[in-house]
Amino acid sequence: MRRRVLLATISAVAVAVVLLGVPLGIFGAQYVVATEERRLSDRLDTFSRTVDRAVELGESPTESQLERAAAGRDGDLPARITVSLPDGEQLTYGGELREPTFFLAVQTAQRASVSFEVSAWGAYIKAAQIVALVVVAGVVAIAAGVAMAVWQANRLSAPLVYLAASAEQLGSGQVRPSLEPSGVEEIDLVAAELARSADRLAGRLAAERQFAQDASHQLRTPLTALTMRLEEIMLTSGDDDVVEEARVSLEQVERLVTVVDDLLATSRRSTGGTTEAVTVLDVVHQQEEEWAETFRAAGRRLAVDVPEEHRVLATPGALAQVIATLLENSLKYGDGTTTVRSKPSGPKGAVALEVSDEGPGVQDEIAPRIFERGATTGGSTGLGLALARDLVAADGGRLELAQRRPPVFRIFLVGVPRTLDPSVVLPPGTTISSRGRRRGWLHHHDG
Repeated sequence: MRRRVLLATISAVAVAVVLLGVPLGIFGAQYVVATEERRLSDRLDTFSRTVDRAVELGESPTESQLERAAAGRDGDLPARITVSLPDGEQLTYGGELREPTFFLAVQTAQRASVSFEVSAWGAYIKAAQIVALVVVAGVVAIAAGVAMAVWQANRLSAPLVYLAASAEQLGSGQVRPSLEPSGVEEIDLVAAELARSADRLAGRLAAERQFAQDASHQLRTPLTALTMRLEEIMLTSGDDDVVEEARVSLEQVERLVTVVDDLLATSRRSTGGTTEAVTVLDVVHQQEEEWAETFRAAGRRLAVDVPEEHRVLATPGALAQVIATLLENSLKYGDGTTTVRSKPSGPKGAVALEVSDEGPGVQDEIAPRIFERGATTGGSTGLGLALARDLVAADGGRLELAQRRPPVFRIFLVGVPRTLDPSVVLPPGTTISSRGRRRGWLHHHDG
């Protein structure tokens, strides 16, 4: 689409320039030549009256009169003058002229003959200057049209790229794509319908996951009872054949229990499928607003050093909960300034988000088990960091204790793929074939 908008706009401007510029150039050149001929005619008429006055007085035109008439006014072309007086005297002033020439002659009232001849090259040069000016104006108009076409193409194509990226998010299972209004009504209508489809898909996936969980829980109870019954038969039966059959049946039931446990674990892991492209600074600012007053009340300072361009794939609510847990731990067990900063991590756009303070740090005996459930130094349940680690892992990230003293907790978050970044898919000022871009997205999806 971007290329089509460019070609359509540039073609329209080029046609307009040609339709207006060509006639204007021709008319301008003709006008210049006609003007020079008219000025030459005016000079001839003026000098003819001078010749008549001289003849009436019985004199001939003077050298200075011939010189002034040949030179003309500023901007006039130099002329070669020939005067034939009634008494047969002939006067000539001016040098040889370059062909072609303009020639005008007139018979005066006193029967004198006066002719003016000028080189046409001077008029042609002025006409060529007019044509060159028209050409330059046409080039400037086309350049302005190209600039406008590029701006308009970017304005129309960028929302479509974002829309395609959101559709790819939806197709890859990230059912909460976010798309800001573009200002183009038709594109916004498609984006709104895509958002509604995402909500319906999210509800359907949630229902399926809930069904899997419910089915797994419902199956575990009768399977547990069946296992206990088979074990009782094995212990109480004195028949070897019965014992062997009970043992084989028990093995089958245990394998079925394993399958049910796997289904339940898969269902729990899939709850992290609502990731979306998130600006890290937005989530951090939200937590900063919530915790800043609490830190000030405790005599502590909360500092944020997060660039605006860091964007990751995460569940906004889950990421906010993880940051809140780390800030709460820092406020409770740390000291000094608590700093939240982010930095790139790896070549694929991953981001490392760190929460650190100036406190005494994590004790050596608790550090290896700090993310285990129930691991605490006292005064808490020991579930906060364990839950935070699970929330980060559900979005494909990782939470770790990067440094014990002073304490630094680091969250590794997945970067936004290049195929979901419109500024990479369609850089400003670059024409990208929509066919080629579509092949790239399909390849990414298949891979």
